[in-house]
Amino acid sequence: MILHLETATKICSVGLSFQGTLVGIIEKNDEDYIHGEALTELIAELLKIHATNLEALDAISVSIGPGSYTGLRIGLATAKGLCLGLNIPIIPISSLAALESLAIKKHPNKTIISVFDARRDEVFCRIRDTNGNIHMDDAPLILENGTFSALNNPVCVGENLEKVNRLTAHLSLVTDEEVKCSALGQIVLAYHAYQNNRFANLATLVPNYTKEVFINQGIIPKE
Repeated sequence: MILHLETATKICSVGLSFQGTLVGIIEKNDEDYIHGEALTELIAELLKIHATNLEALDAISVSIGPGSYTGLRIGLATAKGLCLGLNIPIIPISSLAALESLAIKKHPNKTIISVFDARRDEVFCRIRDTNGNIHMDDAPLILENGTFSALNNPVCVGENLEKVNRLTAHLSLVTDEEVKCSALGQIVLAYHAYQNNRFANLATLVPNYTKEVFINQGIIPKE
């Protein structure tokens, strides 16, 4: 039994799976980031609905980025606290890889471009071609005319796809706004990690911001 926490975007998503199969999921999508107020409540609600408790969990998977700095910290702090108290392993999941896994199910024969919005003309980006090769792995990317033009049969999923189309002027780029960030995308990835004992160290695991965080004209380095 694995609990899945997704907090990389404005969607606060909590899922529960057993042996790689979905048990249940609860999600809230708000214009404001509500993770601090809603995450623990959603966890409690989900467990109650499915008549289980924290002690039944074998592991917790959590999005580690890229994405909202605050959202990632809240999700990871919650997951760490639960794993420490329950003495169970933690499984870090790339937010974009989880999004990509949902896109692959819907578009199995496409090159998948997964993006989260970043500041100005940037996105956080991951690209996987139809052969499973990763061309970009969770990195910041400045969008400009011609970006993605060399990719074969691409479809773009994620946030602010209008910005992607506007800045790249890529007329053949298909965008799919229906594929959204969700704990659903973690289920298969987390189960495979669990089967292969791919766990993270609770003491050293930090969010993957993919670039430096700028606050008040100072720089907070990657933790």
